[in-house]
Order: sequence, then C-alpha cells, then structure tokens
Amino acid sequence: MYEVRFYKGDYGARQLAANADGCVAYVEHHFNATAGGGGNYACVVVGSNASNTSKNWARWYARAVADSFGIQLGGDQGVLVGGFNGRGDGNVKFTKMPAILVEPLFASNPDHAAWIRSEAGQDRLAQILVDSIRRCFPDGGRLAFSIGHKYKTTNPNDRGAAVHGGGTEADYAEIVLSKAAALLAVADRPVAARAFAVMVGNREVWRYDADPDAVVRWDEVRGILFIDEPGTLVPRTSAAPVRRVGTRQRAAAVAGETRGATRKPATSTKARRSAVQVGAAKKAR
Repeated sequence: MYEVRFYKGDYGARQLAANADGCVAYVEHHFNATAGGGGNYACVVVGSNASNTSKNWARWYARAVADSFGIQLGGDQGVLVGGFNGRGDGNVKFTKMPAILVEPLFASNPDHAAWIRSEAGQDRLAQILVDSIRRCFPDGGRLAFSIGHKYKTTNPNDRGAAVHGGGTEADYAEIVLSKAAALLAVADRPVAARAFAVMVGNREVWRYDADPDAVVRWDEVRGILFIDEPGTLVPRTSAAPVRRVGTRQRAAAVAGETRGATRKPATSTKARRSAVQVGAAKKAR
C-alpha cells in the first residue's frame, strides 16, 4: 500500500527527484537544538508555498508529538510556514506534493535527548509519523523520505546538531525514518474507521475501531473513556416497571405514612392484661 523511497543529494535535488517519481508525500526529519540546553516544544516547518494539506498534516503531527511526550507546541499551533526566518523553507518548498520538515524534539535538551537516544522514544516517534501519514494519505502511494543534514552532495560530512549524551541529529533521524518505513511496509489497508488505542509505554494493550462520528468523553474522576457512537447513547431501562399511582391513592399513602410515623404501635387488650398479670406476679415473688 505504501512504498517508501529515501532520497539523497542536496535538498533541491531530492525534491526534484521525488517529483519525478510521483511521490504523494515528502518528509524530511530533523531534530531541533538551541544553546544552553533549552528548548521544550515540537514544531514542523512547511514551505512558504505550502498547501492546506501540508499545514494540516504538520499541525496534526506536532500536536501528536506534544501530547505523547508532554511538551509544548512551537510556532503557530506547531507549524512554522516558511521556516525559522527562512531557514528550512528551501528544504520543502520545491515539491509538487505535500511536504513537511519535522523537528519533534530538542537534541540539546537532556530530557529530549534521552528520548531521542532510546529505542522506546524512537519507536514512539516512528509510530506518530506513520499514524500521521496513514491519516492524511489513506489511499497509500509512494512516499519520499529525506534525512536532514545527511547525504548532502556539497557537504557530505554534515550531521547536524550534537545530541546531548552522544550521537548526532542526522544519525538518530535516520533511525526514526527507517523504523517508520518498516511500519509502513506492512500497512496493507486504509484506515476506514476512527481508531482508539490504550498504550502502556509503547505497548498497545487495547484497540477499538469506532464509527467516524463517535463522540469521545473522558471521565477524569472515574477513569472511564466513553465512546458514544451514533445510536448507542440510550437511557438505561429500569429493572422493575414503574407503577403509576393516582392522585387519591398518593394522598392516602402520604397520610398513612405521616400517621404511622407519629402513632405508637397498637397493643391488644388481651396483651395489656397479660402484661399486668406478669407484673403483679413478679411483685408477689
């Protein structure tokens, strides 16, 4: 359903080659970096001439990364049109298909770097990218993958930013894209429903394919996820039928309850005589 091709050479040449191959989508993977070990947001660059498809794809991906790793969104809801003051624009603006340049985490941030270097973090990033592609391009097709900084003709030794704790941006970007390509190779059907999953770490423990019109609610107090599909949100039926009581019957019942609450229990004459006799006998003894 999906065919992934990795493109090398200078950035312009990669995009032209992807155009010639008829790719339906283009992904270039980077990691962000800043001086001083800061940075705590996810961001995606789209070209200055980007289509709405590119922007929506970028926004969905950035939001998924931010939610998954508990970080903030950079740019405009995760999207930077035209790059960082123009930087990154030329990496994606020459494609004839939707294109994104992802910068999900900061290589300079020690916490982010730990995720980047871990297999669990790499797997999570690969899955998010795959989910974004399957969501935005459900019919499949040929995909173009570009490893940021690596395999450039004019600067073959470029590897991008150093990752805190060891390694380089480009090498880890290649790992994530390779994992994503492997997942896409076995994605053999389009996404026909709205899928929900429960994850423990990177392990999926529950999945449900819901109606696309389902309304989802999370009960924070009880820890319950409600998936209200059309026609399923119905009132519960009572275990016993409801008895209808007339006005006169209700009044009589209320009056009886009131009297019963204030009146002492009735005692028969015979019972009162027996009690008196027992008392007299005790005094005689």
